[in-house]
Amino acid sequence: MAVTTPATRVPSHGVDILGEAYAYDFLRVDERPTAHFHPAGTLRTLALGVPTRECYAWGAEVHAPFDGETVVVEDTIPERGHVHPVREGAAMIVNGATFTPAKLRSIMGNHVIIRAADGICAGFAHLVPGSVTVRPGQRVSTGDVVGRVGHTGNSTSPHLHFQLMDSPDLLVAGSVACAFRAYEVERDGSWSRVANGVPTRHDRIRSVDASE
Repeated sequence: MAVTTPATRVPSHGVDILGEAYAYDFLRVDERPTAHFHPAGTLRTLALGVPTRECYAWGAEVHAPFDGETVVVEDTIPERGHVHPVREGAAMIVNGATFTPAKLRSIMGNHVIIRAADGICAGFAHLVPGSVTVRPGQRVSTGDVVGRVGHTGNSTSPHLHFQLMDSPDLLVAGSVACAFRAYEVERDGSWSRVANGVPTRHDRIRSVDASE
């Protein structure tokens, strides 16, 4: 599910910093209405929190969207063992409103930045510590696994934060808008293919082979 998307608003995260004006947040959910990211009910999740590793998205593979060079890697930030959406949502708002460069690591969590031949960079944030499979200077090919979805940094639950930008330096990067070559979206219980699309907020989507 796309829970944060530039199809709904720009800047998508409410603040135009760190090259994320056109960034996406993707969450793995179940069949229940709205964004249920864990088997527990809403009241239990909000009141008591849930174990991070029981969330549907936790540990999912993150793949390179294009051929390129790995330019930035952070893989040592600890992961919180429980998800408390209210507490962490409040912290996220405060961090965004009071951002300073010193908070960069605590906001991004574990992350990877890959640069394509044309200079466009892809960033993936909030990864599981120790899951990053690449190192600075390493070449990657489209589809290579670069890490796993986690709950580090400015995260309210395990999810993938993805963005394109014009520089690997997050402090000066400008955000770059992007669409997805192919995916499927659920409408009224059936799935339909979308080409060169931008998912809207709370669209239930799934990946497909873009070459087919």
